[in-house]
Amino acid sequence: MRLGIIGGSGIYEIDGLEDARWQKVDSPWGNPSDEVLTGRLGDCEMAFLPRHGRGHVHSPTTVPYRANIDALKRLGVTDILSVSACGSFREEMAPGDFVLVDQFIDRTFAREKSFFGTGCVAHVSVAHPICDRLRQAVGSASAGLGITVHDGGTYLAMEGPQFSSLAESKMYREVWGADVIGMTNMPEAKLAREAEICYASVAMITDYDSWHPDHGSVDISEIIATLKGNAEKARRLVAATARALAGAHPDCPNGCDRALEFAIMTAPDKRDQALEAKLDAVAGRVL
Repeated sequence: MRLGIIGGSGIYEIDGLEDARWQKVDSPWGNPSDEVLTGRLGDCEMAFLPRHGRGHVHSPTTVPYRANIDALKRLGVTDILSVSACGSFREEMAPGDFVLVDQFIDRTFAREKSFFGTGCVAHVSVAHPICDRLRQAVGSASAGLGITVHDGGTYLAMEGPQFSSLAESKMYREVWGADVIGMTNMPEAKLAREAEICYASVAMITDYDSWHPDHGSVDISEIIATLKGNAEKARRLVAATARALAGAHPDCPNGCDRALEFAIMTAPDKRDQALEAKLDAVAGRVL
């Protein structure tokens, strides 16, 4: 197996990689956010991609999600662990805590959300967008690290880059039942499923969004301070997860690695050859 890490705000590198090198990966979907840092943590092959680029150059909307997932697929990544900052809608999910997300509500609207389209139509299931096997492995790896980890939660993905209004925050929390809010896990999780890569998400809480009567609006300076502490904990969690996952990659019991088995609808003689060529890494197994 090869573990891919997509690092969000505050996480631009991974400590302790052996044989580490940054390498450029060409993708037919454009340039990824940055070069990819490859290497090994113990016996685990790793590939790390800073989602916003080193120096934080991409906004949540302009992150090249398709190129990022395609690049990791070309490097042989079998599992992706997404690590990203988020706000909390739950009193018990406090700043500094981590949430192992298991569901999403996608409210993004200005992003390309699929590798497929006119000339090669495909429909994959994202009823359960998180790989349970990978999520449980991350949860087990977190034991003993001194990190408060909540197992399960619904992540509302908003477009951004602005934070929520008070009315929106209350609606997401009280009416829709979301647990955390962020700007980057969609369409990332959907694209990982299309690429037949197991995907899990660790949401690192930085604030209470704007619903909390004792905290008011989001304070950027407080978020940055919490980000720094979360980044250190995230690096420890990534290292522990890598140790836990080292070895051969099992067949995914959730079927993540077979998501395209019956998904492509366009007849072979009707497919757009240019699009089909771009899908060589993502869908080469079934094409």
